Amino acid sequence: MNLKSDRELKTSLKASEFELLVPANNKNTAIQAIKAGADAVYIGYSKYGARVQAGNSLEDIAEVINFAHIYNVKIYITLNTILKDDEISKMEKLINKLYKIGADGIIIQDMGILKCNLPPIKLIASTQCHNNTAEKIKFMEETGISRVILPRELSLDEIKEIRKSANIELECFIHGALCVSYSGQCYLSYAIGKRSANRGECAQPCRRKYTLKDANGKTIIRNKHLLSLKDLNLSEKLEDLILNGVTSFKIEGRLKNETYVINNTAYYRQAIDKILNNYGLKRSSDGESIQDFEPDVNKTFNRGYSLFNFEGKKQDIATIDYTSSIGEYVGVVKFVKKNYFSLNTTMLNNGDGICFFDENNELKGTNINVTDGNIIYPASIKGIKEGIKIYRNYDKEFEDKIKNCNLERKIPVKIKVRETKNDYMFIIDDNKGNSACYLTDKNYEPAINKEKAINTLIIQLTKSGNTEFKAEETDIKIDNIPFIKVARINEIRRKLTSKLKDIIIKNYKRYEQKPIKKVEYPIKELDYKANIYNEKAAEFYKERGCIIKEYALETGLKTKDKDLMTSKYCIKNQLKLCPKQTPINKYKEPYVLIDEFNKEYLVEFSCKDCVMKIRSKD
Repeated sequence: MNLKSDRELKTSLKASEFELLVPANNKNTAIQAIKAGADAVYIGYSKYGARVQAGNSLEDIAEVINFAHIYNVKIYITLNTILKDDEISKMEKLINKLYKIGADGIIIQDMGILKCNLPPIKLIASTQCHNNTAEKIKFMEETGISRVILPRELSLDEIKEIRKSANIELECFIHGALCVSYSGQCYLSYAIGKRSANRGECAQPCRRKYTLKDANGKTIIRNKHLLSLKDLNLSEKLEDLILNGVTSFKIEGRLKNETYVINNTAYYRQAIDKILNNYGLKRSSDGESIQDFEPDVNKTFNRGYSLFNFEGKKQDIATIDYTSSIGEYVGVVKFVKKNYFSLNTTMLNNGDGICFFDENNELKGTNINVTDGNIIYPASIKGIKEGIKIYRNYDKEFEDKIKNCNLERKIPVKIKVRETKNDYMFIIDDNKGNSACYLTDKNYEPAINKEKAINTLIIQLTKSGNTEFKAEETDIKIDNIPFIKVARINEIRRKLTSKLKDIIIKNYKRYEQKPIKKVEYPIKELDYKANIYNEKAAEFYKERGCIIKEYALETGLKTKDKDLMTSKYCIKNQLKLCPKQTPINKYKEPYVLIDEFNKEYLVEFSCKDCVMKIRSKD
């Protein structure tokens, strides 16, 4: 495998365009995300997405696409579930419809899709494809896939290795909820209740409580969220990702609300732009986002943050005591009375939501009715004791500010006024080569006060109002200065900007997908973990030299003795039972994980690879 030199990497860096990719669960959230600064949005159709609760109609998707393309923003559709045989033909028709309405790309897991008659729409390999090695990603590139979404569990060193061996576009999660398992390799939800993560129906068993016992039945820890991870936050590592060839930066959260999306988009827009400007690099879309609030990722939904595996194995990355949003730390309780308490800060406001760990170390919460300085009157005083730490997981003032914020995105334009023998020419240009012209005859009275007439033209032509444009420069060069009424100038401006918008959309160019090729797959024998669910997917792998030993679990295979989860997260490491931390361990392996329904799972550890597996016992 040929590795690129550092010089080649720097050259490709300058030629790249960098993308902030943002989630949307519906049309309104997508439009707000674009206004807040997204370079691309990923959104689901009503079927076939890994989040079945976040589906949208073709009509709504088309409306988002038309709005997005004004700003050169890309719209990617999540179609990343595995498909039954009778769904493949329906998927083929859907993809052609999505291409027809202007979608820029599709995110897929099922390789059977590549055997369909597809339009030249950009193909993006989902994390569900388990693209965890340089060899697999090189295969995707040589096959013709345009982009690979990197697994969340990769370290920076692993990303560097991938970048040096492949030229394919790399997309990386930078913020949001973490899957504890390798993506595409989690079958726990399916094993428990036949709700398949690979079919978009994950029941999130990783957020449930479990008891951990050793092989002798000795309880190690009881009733804790042992598989629940903190959220990812790589905002301080963006420069590392940019300099190592990642070009798309993805925020997780297609089930999150508008305030979460707006806040996080605005925050990462500022962070990424700062780095791009420092290195003279380009973002992939147009327009400046303007908002009248200061974004803060600590103030919307989060379970606390970690870097996960980005810098190698870390210990404190799980939230074993809670699974809901903990928010930001605000202070310590000084004393408690019958219906109020005193805090060592005045940060809280009326209507805020707070949470705290009670005497049993359970996360509890309540709302704030009234504050009087550092005296707090909560809706419930239950569980609040002197000395406990208080967190704010709902900042009403901040949430209201975002909900009511003035959120705009403006494309800089230049407006010129010229004259011919018979007409005045109003011309508008953006910085991408798009230009529109509006002619009006010279049937106007000459201006008595020429200076005032010119100033009126400038003032009215540069009013952007609710349009997508901001006139940063006007250039009026005419000999015969007319007197044009304000209403008429405004009408000219509206027609001019409308024309430019139509031209921008008409000139919008989509990426054209390369043909799919047949190249050898790096793994020769495939079992259920390849998630082959239909005959077209089977044919795809067979054509690439693979022997299929098993089809997907969802075909009805027994889960007994199967790996239901593979993870870089390690319970032993989290509980300080790792051999590197505790040479003498009093607990005998294999460990047993017991859920709230008393169902048992084996927990096995491969310390050499630093990997944990959860296996089914029955």
